[in-house]
Amino acid sequence: MRNAIALGDGFVVTTDNSGGIGEKAHDVVSVPDRLTAFFAARVALLEQWAAHADPVSILIHNFTGPDSWNAYVAGVEDIFRESNLDVPAITGSTETNMELMQSAVAVTMIGKQRLVEEVGEFDWYVYGTPLVGNEVLDRREEIASLRLIKEGLDSGLIRKIWPVGSKGILAEYRRLTGEPKIEIEIEADIDIRASAGPSTSVLLGIDIPNIEKVHKLFGGHLYKINVIDSFRNER
Repeated sequence: MRNAIALGDGFVVTTDNSGGIGEKAHDVVSVPDRLTAFFAARVALLEQWAAHADPVSILIHNFTGPDSWNAYVAGVEDIFRESNLDVPAITGSTETNMELMQSAVAVTMIGKQRLVEEVGEFDWYVYGTPLVGNEVLDRREEIASLRLIKEGLDSGLIRKIWPVGSKGILAEYRRLTGEPKIEIEIEADIDIRASAGPSTSVLLGIDIPNIEKVHKLFGGHLYKINVIDSFRNER
C-alpha cells in the first residue's frame, strides 16, 4: 500500500486535502469548488485502488464554509461517475464557527479490499503527464483517465497501481521499489522530478504479454520506465 492505512478485516482508509484552491478571493488557484473536490477525491480513490480496495464510505471535511458543501459533494460524485462506479454513502462536517480567508477541504475514503491474484513478472510504466496548479486545468487531456485505469484493473491488464504525487515520478518509483538511490529513464520527453499534483500521473505494473493491449486501451501518454543500473551506487 502507498498511503492507505489498514484497519483490519480488509478495511483501509485513504485521504487527500486541498488548501488555497477554490472560489475565495484569497485562493492561490481560482477554480470551482466542485472541481477542487473532484481532484481531492481522485487522489483518495487512486490510493484505494493502489491498496486493492474499493470505497464503501466517504467523509468530506469542509473548512471553506456551508455554501461550498453541495459543490464538494457533487465533485466527489463526479469522480465515481467518471470511473463508471456507484457513488458510496457520503457524509462529513463543515466548519461554521470560523470563516477562513482561503478554501480548504479534505476527502477521506473508507474502502474494502478485494482478493487479487499473485502478481507474476511485469514492467512499470508511467501513465499521464505530471501537472500541477493551472496546468491541471489547461492540459486535462494529458491527465491519466480513471475510467481507463479501472477498465484495465477489472480486465487484469493492470496488475499494480501507484499514484504519483507532488514529489514526482522518480521519488515515487524509488519509494515503491525501496531503492532510494535508484535512477530511471522514461521513454518520453517527460520530467520525472516534476510534481504530479492531484496524481495526474500514475505508475502502472503491466504484464509483459499485455503491453500491446494496454497501449491500445490508453492510446497515448503511456511511458516505459527503464532503470539506469550505473546509478545504483551510493553517492
